[in-house]
Amino acid sequence: MGILRTIKSDYEMYENQKLECLVAIQREDCKMIKSFFKKYKGKKDMPNDQIPGYKFVMDEEFESLKIDFENKYEFEIRDLVKVK
Repeated sequence: MGILRTIKSDYEMYENQKLECLVAIQREDCKMIKSFFKKYKGKKDMPNDQIPGYKFVMDEEFESLKIDFENKYEFEIRDLVKVK
């Protein structure tokens, strides 16, 4: 029997609380999100820093979510929450 290994995606999933949608952010850009929240932890007035990403859309054929790579958006970092 073969050994199964986990294959990491190039994207991490976040929820945009303001827009109420799921967002895919590249792993390289996630470092910016972590440092942003570390820097402004516990502060009420956070800047409007933005990060590029893609929205998840419903795929009618497979009845599941997929990343819409055709449209790239800018999301405010302070509205993002990581989905586990």
